[in-house]
Parts: sequence; C-alpha cells; structure tokens
Amino acid sequence: MRDAIGIFDSGIGGLTVLRALSEALPYEDTIYLGDTARVPYGTRSAETVVRYAAQAAKFMAEKRVKLLVVACNTASAVALEAIRETCPSTHFPVVGVIDPGVREALRVSRTRRVGVIGTEATIRSDAYVRALKADDPAVQVFTKACPLFVPLAEEGWQESDVAALTAERYLAGFRDLGVDTLVLGCTHYPVLASVIQKTVGPEITLIDSASATASAVRDTLKDRALDRPAPAAGTRAASQRFYVTDAHERFVKVGSRFLGRDLAGVITVEL
Repeated sequence: MRDAIGIFDSGIGGLTVLRALSEALPYEDTIYLGDTARVPYGTRSAETVVRYAAQAAKFMAEKRVKLLVVACNTASAVALEAIRETCPSTHFPVVGVIDPGVREALRVSRTRRVGVIGTEATIRSDAYVRALKADDPAVQVFTKACPLFVPLAEEGWQESDVAALTAERYLAGFRDLGVDTLVLGCTHYPVLASVIQKTVGPEITLIDSASATASAVRDTLKDRALDRPAPAAGTRAASQRFYVTDAHERFVKVGSRFLGRDLAGVITVEL
C-alpha cells in the first residue's frame, strides 16, 4: 500500500515546501530526499539535472510513495517531463513547483507584469516564462538570476548587510519595471523573503510557490482518492522520514532553520 508523499530536492531548500505541506496536510506521512552530494543543480547542464532527477524518482518509487513533489525549481524547470516518464501517472502522480506558483502569480497580478527570480539554470530554461505565457499570452515577464541568494540563505545571513546589498544589486531594477508580482523561483528564497520585500517595496506581492504547491498536492490527492483522512484520537501522528546523499550533519544544522524545527534521524543513501 502506498502511504507517504515523497518530496525531492537537490538539497535543503525543498524543506520550505515540506514545511508548507505539513501545515496544509498535517495527517500525511512524508519522505524527503535531498541530493546533498550533488547540490547545487542550478549550475548543472539540463542533461545532468535530468539524470539526477530520474535517479531520485526511482528511489522514491522504491519507497512506494503515493505522490512525488519535485520541490527543486531547477528540476521542475528542466526535468519534470522526464520524471513523469520515469514514473507515469499510473504509478504515482508527480507535482512540480512551477505551475502552482505560476497560477498563483496570475491570480494575484493586476498589471499582468510579473517578475521571476531563480537560479541560473531555472532562469536560463525559460520554464516560468513559457508557463506564464501559456496561461496568459498577454502577460509580460521579467526574469533575473540571483545565485548568491542560495548561500546567503544556507549561512543564515538573511538579516545581514551583505544580504541587503546583494538584494539591492539583484532586484533594484524591478522597482522601475512596473511589476506588481514577483515569483520566488527557488525554494531557498522564502528564507530571504523579508529582505527581498524590503528591496522591491510593499507594492510588489511576493509569490512563494511552496504554499501554492501544497494546495496543488492536496487537490491531486483528493481527486485521486489518495488523501489520508484525519486520524482518530489517540492514533499515531504523521511520520516524516529524511534521506540525504551526503553530509547529513550540515543538512540537519541548516535544514532545521528551513523547516522551522529540529531535524533528527536523517539517513544517508546512494542513488
């Protein structure tokens, strides 16, 4: 029997998606895989990301998950279809983080001028541009790669002067473009949401795809009758299992900040 939701990321950032899922679906068991041995994906070629993502999907299939969330924006951008071919819908559904974020951005935007920030690979792929224009051909999309945001988030420097200066360097141009919505196209970026918001100003709405993805997962589970009902009083709480491919000590240290609670019982595996 398939019980758990699988969440796959290139490293630590996907824990922001797991956090949103835990809040939206508190009764669901989860299995998290961070490919920490090969992070970051954002600077890899598309062919390499596809290969890594397919290996992660195979791992999740062996764990018999009932749904897989590709929490990595880079993998969602360049490898989602390959993952779905590896794990067809008859096996288990696969949900990426790009389409839910796009739908939320278009729901919120009034000017139809949308900004997107992400890793170099995500921005280079044009995945957000294609998805936004597929839903609304009239939308104008402005993108910017912000690679230094990832190490700043992992080092816990989100409130530092370095973060403020970096955000100003990357994002100042958005203030003059007339965008009213900015998609945080990397799962690390919600950790920096405060400094990003201060930089672009309150008139620009930030879209964190984690909560939108959690809603998409909830709807998919319900549509396929895969959702777990609220347990009876006194039964076990939902379980969370964590796997990484290297350096679980750093994952525990940094990941606790991303998840908002202490991590324990992390297992190192090979893909």
